[in-house]
Amino acid sequence: MPVLTVSKNDTGLTARQFLLNNIPAAAPGYLNQLFKKGRVSRAGSILSAETEVAPGDCIQLPESARILDLLEQSSKALPGLDILFESREILILNKPAGLAVHTGKGHENDNLTDRTRSYFSARGELFQLNPIQRLDLETSGPVLFGKGKKSCSELGKLFMKGEVTKMYLALVMGHLPDHGTLSSEIPAKGKIKTASTSFRKIAGNEWASLLEVKLETGRQHQIRRQFAEAGHPLYGDRRYRGPCPRELQRLFLHCHRLAFTDPFSNQPIVVEVALPTALLQFLEQHRLAVAI
Repeated sequence: MPVLTVSKNDTGLTARQFLLNNIPAAAPGYLNQLFKKGRVSRAGSILSAETEVAPGDCIQLPESARILDLLEQSSKALPGLDILFESREILILNKPAGLAVHTGKGHENDNLTDRTRSYFSARGELFQLNPIQRLDLETSGPVLFGKGKKSCSELGKLFMKGEVTKMYLALVMGHLPDHGTLSSEIPAKGKIKTASTSFRKIAGNEWASLLEVKLETGRQHQIRRQFAEAGHPLYGDRRYRGPCPRELQRLFLHCHRLAFTDPFSNQPIVVEVALPTALLQFLEQHRLAVAI
């Protein structure tokens, strides 16, 4: 009997959503029928579609040729997506460092947007699906997508109005005060615009400061550029001449919190993503590890 194990990243998902995420080749209608017929169970008990799953749960599926075929299709044909939140209108994914959000030079064949569209196409859900915000290639963390034209429009308005909170974790060179704000004029889309970034120090020593950073404006490379101009470039940032020790193979910049009010349900949405293992290990090696 096929069994799928619930991971920590699936915490809070309904059983239906868990199967949609883990068997993208299955049509939503087919999965609904499995629940209605009592063919999905956990520890010998039948699950309803809306029952929440928890890490460690073993979700049992009927042993049929169709299920086995769908599981094989899902594992071979599609790259995995780390889904942090999903509703009818909204999708939030965890983007790893090194994966571009959009199609671009060098990323024509693999990027987060194309992966996501392929994933939902395989689920039989065909609608406009676009990222509402972007993260740099080397930055990790949550990326917000709109599902459908209306959703993309409404979510875009939230960013235009400054009603989305984005918090980052960054390791910068040198000693900084406990908190502060950087404000400067930087080029943006052919114009000179004001950029404002606030920060608080979480940990530090004589050579580095671990900061929680909040974007007050949203300019390209804003965090990287402003801290470099202030004499405190980010670790791993080759473009802006940051220190690049051999044991750090990526930019030390991670979006760890995305928060806004759902324009459709008026409910608050807060998504938090822990530092990736590679960044945590670098902090531990240099005695900067803290509870975040």
